[in-house]
Amino acid sequence: MYQFQGGNYGGYEDPEGQPKNFSFDDQSIRKGFIRKVYMILMGQLLVTFGFVALFVFHKPTQQFVQRNPALFWVALAVLLVTMIAMACCEGVRRKTPMNFIFLTLFTLAESFLLGVSASRYESQEVLMAVGITAAVCLALTLFAMQTKYDFTMCGGVLLVAMVVFLIFGIVAIFVPGKIMTLVYASCGALLFSIYLVYDTQLMMGGEHKYSISPEEYIFAALNLYLDIVNIFMYILTIIGAARD
Repeated sequence: MYQFQGGNYGGYEDPEGQPKNFSFDDQSIRKGFIRKVYMILMGQLLVTFGFVALFVFHKPTQQFVQRNPALFWVALAVLLVTMIAMACCEGVRRKTPMNFIFLTLFTLAESFLLGVSASRYESQEVLMAVGITAAVCLALTLFAMQTKYDFTMCGGVLLVAMVVFLIFGIVAIFVPGKIMTLVYASCGALLFSIYLVYDTQLMMGGEHKYSISPEEYIFAALNLYLDIVNIFMYILTIIGAARD
């Protein structure tokens, strides 16, 4: 996670030729940044859940993917390459139109993989997971914007929790079972719910200790998108396991 504390992030010259700097705390800059992030995020989510609907309700699409398993591995490769490039290379995620090209490729790959995963569940389970995810994400976003607690200081704790969660996931592979699946998915949904609050406050800036640069709108949208997608998948896993 790239964090920035206070500081100026650019400027312009006024009509008299005097340089004038803007801080991310400036209301107009912050609101414009947040608006841009959520517009990008809404586009990503529309594409993603469009794919999910296609895979869940259109049987020929499911059959086509089943006959061509290589598409899954191609999508996974595209996902990993684009995500690593955007996370590690500032030039990729800040330079237009390269940042939008990489984000589009990543979103399409993630949408395809999510559609394949969702097609293994009943349509009622998927619709229920979508509804619960929407309600949870809306409530968490409002909480992040209103609460006096500063979650941006919890980056180190969340990183440790993620490492423990990944180790738990490896253990869960070798200890299958309904209880293990429910516990693992519940922990995942909780962890990414906290990450959603954390990333939302990083984007908001203001009085929070850490904030993300307004130049990182692609990175901010990517973080929120991944949080929401993971919350959806873990909620869907919980619903599926509970009904088995």
